[in-house]
Amino acid sequence: MYHVKFKTYTIGGSPYTIRSLQDLQQFHDPEGTAEELGISSATWSLFGTVWPSGLILADIMSTYDVAGINILEVGCGLGLASLISNARGASHTASDYHPLAGEFISENNRLNDMPPLHFERCDWAEAMPALGSFDLIIGSDLLYEPDHPSLLSRFIDSHSSRSVKVIIIDPGRRQQGQFTRQMEGLGFEASAVRATEDQAQSREFKGKILHYRRDRQVA
Repeated sequence: MYHVKFKTYTIGGSPYTIRSLQDLQQFHDPEGTAEELGISSATWSLFGTVWPSGLILADIMSTYDVAGINILEVGCGLGLASLISNARGASHTASDYHPLAGEFISENNRLNDMPPLHFERCDWAEAMPALGSFDLIIGSDLLYEPDHPSLLSRFIDSHSSRSVKVIIIDPGRRQQGQFTRQMEGLGFEASAVRATEDQAQSREFKGKILHYRRDRQVA
């Protein structure tokens, strides 16, 4: 059985208690569910940690204007940014590939006395028409495998509204440039800003905040 810990993070001036894996050495896949999904023992625990990139995304969502838009977080892991968005009354869907992500998000939602948060287990390589389309798609530290730029960009393209914005927090993965080229090839305008000095210090983050947007006129 895996072991967990609890830690309180201050986001936007409010405290959020998060249940996470105790450390990166945790592993529990007695029925081989994760293995069947292609998740190795070496990567199994990655979903269950609050990473610096996730904290940056949570900070952004604590002030983002969420009124009247549908939001999707991809590769949400423990879903801290999704919890923040949900707490602010957004129409929000959290998604991840890991078989335990939904369970952890549900528990973290309960720990913070929040309304139900919709979760979907998503495989970027599979068509999911029932998932729908979104006005804002967000994620953090998603580009750590060679095939992720193409898979993620196509998935985002499939679930984008006519007018869509995308925010990806990247700690400096080598696939970042490839992902941006893929997104530009799909008609997205791209821009990036580096972490501020405060973000670098308080969140121990030295990467970039990647922004993409696309507006398609109704024919």
